[in-house]
Amino acid sequence: MEAVPPPRLQRGQLQCKNLHEFLRGLSPSVLDRLYGHPATCLAVFRELPGLAQAGVMRMLFLEQPLPQAAVALWVKKEYSKEQAESQEVLLALRLWHPHTLPGGLPGVALHPNFRQNLRVALLGGGKAWSDDTSQLGPDKHARDVPALDKYAEERWEVILHFMVGSPSAAVSQDLAQLLIQAGLMKSEGGEAPCITSAGFQFLLLDTPAQLWYFVLQYLRGAEARGMDLVEILSFLFQLSFSTLGKDYSVEGMSESLLTFLQHLREFGLVFQRKRKSRRFYPTRLAIALASGTSGTPPEPDAHGFVLVETNYRIYAYTDSELQIALIALFSELLYRFPNLVVAQVTRDSVQAAIANGITADQIIHFLRTRAHPVMAKQTPVLPPTITDQIRLWELERDRLRFSEGVLYNQFLSQVDFEVLRDHARALGVLVFENPGRRLMVVTPGGHPDVKRFWKRQKHNA
Repeated sequence: MEAVPPPRLQRGQLQCKNLHEFLRGLSPSVLDRLYGHPATCLAVFRELPGLAQAGVMRMLFLEQPLPQAAVALWVKKEYSKEQAESQEVLLALRLWHPHTLPGGLPGVALHPNFRQNLRVALLGGGKAWSDDTSQLGPDKHARDVPALDKYAEERWEVILHFMVGSPSAAVSQDLAQLLIQAGLMKSEGGEAPCITSAGFQFLLLDTPAQLWYFVLQYLRGAEARGMDLVEILSFLFQLSFSTLGKDYSVEGMSESLLTFLQHLREFGLVFQRKRKSRRFYPTRLAIALASGTSGTPPEPDAHGFVLVETNYRIYAYTDSELQIALIALFSELLYRFPNLVVAQVTRDSVQAAIANGITADQIIHFLRTRAHPVMAKQTPVLPPTITDQIRLWELERDRLRFSEGVLYNQFLSQVDFEVLRDHARALGVLVFENPGRRLMVVTPGGHPDVKRFWKRQKHNA
């Protein structure tokens, strides 16, 4: 009898972590260094759940650990589940440190660096988060808020145009390499990069989610580029507290941070007139970034431009090459006019999109979030005929459900098979059985228990 883990057969989905999920994946030493800056502490604090924020504020001025029994009294018993979830977040982010009090009682204390720097962020004090630009004098080429919004939108759209293969879009070699490393594009045999399955999914996300996913991929490879992860993360959090339309100085920045600034410039997160300019302007994208996927900078087509009819026709009132390319990912273009595109959603077009990794929910989300104001007044926004049919077309491809498991076979007798099968069934870890061929599959989580049981059985025999 042997156990064989089967190959993983599951269609990958693009995962967009939020700020806390990303921070949980960092090593304790990196987190401890990260909490050495007030901007970082305030950014982490404002994204905590409400109960977790209350727990931090209650301990902000306590120098000694607090008994767990006292912490449990902060909320009513019916909200104990919510309190446990909040405490789990605080412990995972190392904001709370477990302690053993005199007498052996369990207790918790707030992270000392986090406590000190959050006090500074909330009460004031400490040194300035950014250098003053008064010594540089007034900016002759100052940018107002509408100009910064337009710049950020144009820079980000260049990246998206490059991904869909627009010949007019060009990006730096560093950025093209980052797109390849992130799995959004691929390049084989020295050919020009082309979009991947993950890239198709990426294009259907909204701008905040796209931006956060992209920056996460950048941060994952930062140390390989010789950058200090803590330094650039602190700078990102610092940007999130900047004032839109105000200029900031680059004086005192390290070479690594100046390189990072140039990359942010290409992403549309900051405006810098020239590479050697001594000042920069954060854009709305940078200020919303620290909120992770919950950030809401304005969408370029926030007014809505798509009409969907029950005959599966799409009318898109736009002249944006990017939006037209996105619609073509899951529909067949029929007619094109100066400010109008007519497309048809078909079974083949939807299944071709699904084969590229796009889900039915992503297609529906795209149409709903870009619905014309006339459609947006309806309830529901999209005709149920359309949404139901798109999901049905997806189900045609997903008739099989794949589950990870560990295969047990080659039993010497039927009795051995039945003993192990019954034990796995009692544990609730049995996925599949075939008594005739003496095959069974258990979950990966239940495999260790089943394996130990089988070894004990053979030893006793």
